[in-house]
Amino acid sequence: MNSLPTRRAFFSSAAALAGLPRLAVSGEWRRNDDLKLGVATYSLRAFPRAEAIGMIKSLETPYVSIKEFHLRYASTPEEVAAGRKEFEGAGLTILSGGNISLTDPNKLRAMFEYAKACGMPMMVCAPSHATLPAVEQLVKEFNIKTAIHNHGPEDKHFPTPQSVLEAVKNMDPRMGLCIDIGHTARTGTDIVESTIQAGPRLFDIHVKDLVDPLGKRRQVPVGDGQLPIVALFRQLKKMNYQGGVMLEYEIDEKNPLPGMTKSFAYMRGVLAGLRG
Repeated sequence: MNSLPTRRAFFSSAAALAGLPRLAVSGEWRRNDDLKLGVATYSLRAFPRAEAIGMIKSLETPYVSIKEFHLRYASTPEEVAAGRKEFEGAGLTILSGGNISLTDPNKLRAMFEYAKACGMPMMVCAPSHATLPAVEQLVKEFNIKTAIHNHGPEDKHFPTPQSVLEAVKNMDPRMGLCIDIGHTARTGTDIVESTIQAGPRLFDIHVKDLVDPLGKRRQVPVGDGQLPIVALFRQLKKMNYQGGVMLEYEIDEKNPLPGMTKSFAYMRGVLAGLRG
């Protein structure tokens, strides 16, 4: 699926980058990186909001996609405002929230109101084919993008990026796709080709790595598996992709930071290598 020698070369770049003095790779360098590397806070689901924010800051990324663990749907308006202020006050940019279920037609408006109150310009979401027309109308009303998340072979609605693209192709341009590269690989679908096919409908990416691309529970730190991270990042740069590349680290729930740190070092090494 990817070139192992090239992968080793880029991993060496990542290791070298991780060894640089902290000052040399901090601050505005992170904001001005080639891609918007960020964190999907599902990665930190075992930790309360304040701790999660501290861990994100330690990764030196300003970009975040907030999962409900860290800003509850049932919060009062005052609680939502306070939670949003915590993220923004820490210097973090809220790119999105989710994954948010949009399968219950009776809860759709409440989810859009929640996203608006949280300062989310986009929802990473999981609608059904039945709710999709109503979701589109709310996208127009609230001017909040929806990035439909593909969930792999078990997903009866949107297993692959192509299933999302087919569903939204004639809809409002704010209806788009969040490619989860792990779930995409598990369907046997080419990740890089899917990225090309998505074009301007690609709003967000959940990045991770798998030892066995067809195995559901074989996740490892990014760079230790077999997914084509180098080829993906090269294609995203070629497309001038402006969305988030959000690390969704689903393993090591009680101690995710070492693997997340390693993942960011590898991804930044890839970008450094692509810059030549």
